[in-house]
Amino acid sequence: QVQLVESGGGLVQAWDSLRLSCAASGRTFSNYHMGWFRQARGKEREFVAAITWSGSNTYYADSLKGRFTISRDNAKITVALQMNSLKPEDTAVYYCAATLGRGTFYKSYEYHYWGQGTQVTVSS
Repeated sequence: QVQLVESGGGLVQAWDSLRLSCAASGRTFSNYHMGWFRQARGKEREFVAAITWSGSNTYYADSLKGRFTISRDNAKITVALQMNSLKPEDTAVYYCAATLGRGTFYKSYEYHYWGQGTQVTVSS
């Protein structure tokens, strides 16, 4: 079992950068593929990025490629999301998630474990 705790959210201005971190507990963290999702108020949860267990493959929502970067450190049992050139439309609660399955990585139902989320607010 894996427990996930996100941190690093906050209030920033447009064009600022922010780095989210997800700390995982559990000795089998390195077996899990990890993802980031976000949910804006009144909208459905959407895929942001994912990274395979080894870190060798990464996946991004098309609209976020080039601005967001996902990475992981299996030794430190963390996964990070670096967000650059933030826009007001990036405002959302950001969730970290873990899955053992090798599916598309884009669907929230593919993930077995979720963090509680961290709020990111981007002002214009």
